[in-house]
Amino acid sequence: MRAYARIIAPDGSTWLLGPGDLIGRVHSAALVIDDARVSEAHAMVSLRGGELKLLGLRGVFAVAGRPTNEVTLVAGMEIELAPGLPLFVEETELPDRVLALEADGLPRQVLVGTSSIMSGGAEVGATPKLVGRYHDSAAAHLWSSGDAWRLRLRGGVARDLEAGDVFVVDDTRITVVAVTLARAGQQRTHIEGGLSSPIRVVANFDSVHIHQLGREQDQPLVLDGIAARIVSELVAVAGPVAWDVLAGEIWRDEVDRLQLRRKWDVSLARLRRKLREGRVRPDLVRAGGTGHVELMLYAGDVVDDQT
Repeated sequence: MRAYARIIAPDGSTWLLGPGDLIGRVHSAALVIDDARVSEAHAMVSLRGGELKLLGLRGVFAVAGRPTNEVTLVAGMEIELAPGLPLFVEETELPDRVLALEADGLPRQVLVGTSSIMSGGAEVGATPKLVGRYHDSAAAHLWSSGDAWRLRLRGGVARDLEAGDVFVVDDTRITVVAVTLARAGQQRTHIEGGLSSPIRVVANFDSVHIHQLGREQDQPLVLDGIAARIVSELVAVAGPVAWDVLAGEIWRDEVDRLQLRRKWDVSLARLRRKLREGRVRPDLVRAGGTGHVELMLYAGDVVDDQT
């Protein structure tokens, strides 16, 4: 019950790539291409309108000699990431139904690649979140073994996952359901939902546009000024960074650490208020207890770095 494309990489190896799988130079990508001409997160496989597509993230590719950043994957297609770096689509599999997760008050989320369910924490009413990658500290891990989906709860053993199964994370009952392929694409979801809605972040340094994927008819949330600088700096860093390092890049003339902290706290609160008002989840910018801040991306989220 998994949609996938069988891809032959430039070195001749064969890979099964499904929705949410990344192609790029970063080691966490599903298909790692070790070449300087390939971006860290070059492209991503996506399921839209019942079709498997390859979407350019921080790079473009060529099909039949024509550059593009989106193409429907079909058997026999050759995709050139860069001159002399071809991907060959050997086969595509589009089952009638795929597995998804549902919980009371939370949006449906189709299973893709390797995923982690992160605990919502000790806060009352906190809900778990599905993240489209492996995290050591996750409350549960889900992955495809090819013919089946597997689940391992923290401290437990791995088992097969089938439609109708129920498991519990943070006292939240999560149900496994089968959905038709036509209903498995990107959907509008609630911003408070733990199985998060997919977004596309376009960072232009002095402005940031945040699109709700699957709602292209709606206007994106536009951030300007300091709010845009914070998000753009996090996009450029592409990982956790100490708050004072990031703040120091924004307010370079501020030498008083207490004043720097005040400016940071006020600006971060304003940014999160703008995200809530724009119906974008406010934890997009996450500040951890260790003094680090990061861009929190979930399954299906896309970042377009134009900084």
